[in-house]
Amino acid sequence: MRIGILGSGKGSNFRALAEAFQSGTLGCEPVIVLSDVENAGILDLAKSFDIPGHFVAPGPFRTKMAPEAEAELVQLLQEAQVDFIVLAGYMRVIKESLLKAFPGRIINIHPSLLPNFRGLAAWSQALEAGVPQTGCTVHLVDAGVDTGTILGQSIVPVLADDTAESLHARIQVAEHELYPRMVREFAQGLQKPA
Repeated sequence: MRIGILGSGKGSNFRALAEAFQSGTLGCEPVIVLSDVENAGILDLAKSFDIPGHFVAPGPFRTKMAPEAEAELVQLLQEAQVDFIVLAGYMRVIKESLLKAFPGRIINIHPSLLPNFRGLAAWSQALEAGVPQTGCTVHLVDAGVDTGTILGQSIVPVLADDTAESLHARIQVAEHELYPRMVREFAQGLQKPA
């Protein structure tokens, strides 16, 4: 199975996936990395893992790709013959053209126990709410924001002395364990005969 990665930032979840692929535990191959941020760390990481990486100019919108930019994403992913897409810190809402091109084949990881704390800075939302635990969720991507079918979760306790930074760091540790495992399971599910 061939996977395409979309990311906007440093790429720590991508690193976990690429290392799992190199060690033979991912069960599918990252073949292309695309970013909406020209100098994103994830593109440098892709180069270090010898995976093609491309910047796609997002257009004028802050939270989504312009239609022509999303069409370019679809074209690049299709040319790379990806079987499914993994979002790794991709900070744009996925729109209809990408959802139609890869129906039920886009997954994301979110730093909370969905359906709680959707959207940005979910770890800060959890702290402000005073919950005893939060965590991370791998889910299918749909037209909503963090609303798709939940595939797996990992719980992270909220400690009395947690700051937003310390809680986020512990959630990321959980993400780096959960995401490769869930990507492997998702790929295995796609490979099963219908």
